Amino acid sequence: FDTSPYYGGTLSEKMLGMALKASGVPRDQYVVSTKCGRYKEGFDFSAERVTRSIDESLERLQLDYVDILQCHDIEFGSLDQIVNETIPALLKLKQTGKIRFIGITGLPLGIFTYVLDRVPPGSVDVVLSYCHFSINDNTLEDLLPYLKSKGVGIISASPLAMGLLTEGGPPEWHPAPPELKSACQDAAAFCQKKGKNISKLAMQYSLTNKDISSVLVGMNSVKQVGENVAAAIELVSAGMDQEMLSEVEAILKPVKNQSG
Repeated sequence: FDTSPYYGGTLSEKMLGMALKASGVPRDQYVVSTKCGRYKEGFDFSAERVTRSIDESLERLQLDYVDILQCHDIEFGSLDQIVNETIPALLKLKQTGKIRFIGITGLPLGIFTYVLDRVPPGSVDVVLSYCHFSINDNTLEDLLPYLKSKGVGIISASPLAMGLLTEGGPPEWHPAPPELKSACQDAAAFCQKKGKNISKLAMQYSLTNKDISSVLVGMNSVKQVGENVAAAIELVSAGMDQEMLSEVEAILKPVKNQSG
């Protein structure tokens, strides 16, 4: 479960905490990842704030520890502060047992190499990259050998490209250029015409790279959970529809890797 104090202005953590407690599932049967440094009030990656942040998150989540604590969207802060102040503070939290692993998240891929080249080996356990391993943008692939060499786990988020690879299309605020939105719309319509769903194809594509530790996708209904689980099971049992993938890739080729 991936959450953050920023999501819903702390509501996401509170709701997840209530749900996990109500489920009665043993703590060692699920993984909880939350974040620090980004809040409803803005960004603050100072040692004092992130140290206080984990206590606030644990209270909302009704947990004694989180599996992963990630610095949230570090490109909006000072990367040197992340290296020299934030990560050392999180390493101290790790020693207390409040967190098991340390991560960093963000959109530009260059932020990961900047930080990982400057912190002691093993300081960062996980990176979360989003919108860079999907049918329309697979630039994360180029970074995988480097991340593996650093011994870092890789979470690839938003395989549906924040709504681009869905039949309903992206939200109005989506930052993609018009030509990319248009091409994705064409690809979705093509799949629909063939009796296929572009979201299922995109989900399966994102699961094909074995060097990516985990794929993170947002789901807002039981139906969506069922569809995604079914897509993952089908991928293992029957493989991908390679012909459909090739045709969709051909539609998206003129705009590939334009998502930033």
